[in-house]
Amino acid sequence: MDSQAIRDKTVLVTGGAGFIGSHLVEALAPHNEVRVLDNFSSGDRSHLPDDVTIVEGDVGDPIALQEAARGVDVIFHHAAVVSVSRSVDAPRRSNETNLEASLLLLEQARQEDARVVVASSAAVYGHPDELPISESASTEPTSPYGIQKLAVDQYTRRYAELYDLETVALRYFNAYGPRQQGPYSGVISTFLEQARADEPITIEGDGEQTRDFVHVSDIVRANLQAATTEATGEAFNIGTGSRTSIRSLAETIKAATDSSSPIVHRDPRPGDIRHSGADISKANRRLGFESRVSLESGIQSLVDGTRLSPMEANAEPASDSMREGNPAR
Repeated sequence: MDSQAIRDKTVLVTGGAGFIGSHLVEALAPHNEVRVLDNFSSGDRSHLPDDVTIVEGDVGDPIALQEAARGVDVIFHHAAVVSVSRSVDAPRRSNETNLEASLLLLEQARQEDARVVVASSAAVYGHPDELPISESASTEPTSPYGIQKLAVDQYTRRYAELYDLETVALRYFNAYGPRQQGPYSGVISTFLEQARADEPITIEGDGEQTRDFVHVSDIVRANLQAATTEATGEAFNIGTGSRTSIRSLAETIKAATDSSSPIVHRDPRPGDIRHSGADISKANRRLGFESRVSLESGIQSLVDGTRLSPMEANAEPASDSMREGNPAR
């Protein structure tokens, strides 16, 4: 499927100045009229192209949302409190943004008859019963964040069934890439910061836990495909299909940065999920999605400060070369 297929549309990206949202806006802007709704609590205005329309406000504000969504064809919903720890510390506050505002957005989409592509999360699965994780796996989230994402995920699919609204939920695994920063950024950006400063690269636990790291350009491509697919009313895993141990990740980043940082371990986080990895066969079959950026090249691009465009036709498929030696069953 051509990832540039969405053209000449009026689109809204909530959280469009944030990490994933801003990359999506950049991909959409050359061929569409793009609006961004963001309260800039964590997003950066400088990440946005000059020719997009910015509505500064909260997605939970009905007036701001109505202004931003008026007449749109597609809404990409990325506004959220993305921190598990913040959801644990303040579950009601994160629920207002992650769930209540999302329900408000779905209602607004009904008024506009706009397709909605929602950023869901692998957090909906909790501790997986088997690997890789398919969309039919049990959903037992372990945090308020995961619970909220699961509720939004279910609402998104039910709105297609009950109200004939075109919706797609994308369950992102461990996203990484440029602009991922701040106290709640992912482990890759944290390890890179430590390695560049020649500070200890700090692993929580024994480092044998595994994750499926997916580059933001792959996530953007999945969003563009979801905007045109006929497979609406469904949820799709978005990852690479490969798992990498945290210890292997730390060693790769240390080598890529030519860092003298020692790799050290500290106590594991309570309740941390041991293994996570996506089965992306459904997304491949129904969306035409495949991961094109290997973890090695993704990390190297961050070290070099180069960009990987979601439109690059010759980007390499994600390799299995960093998959851990003993997959969990």
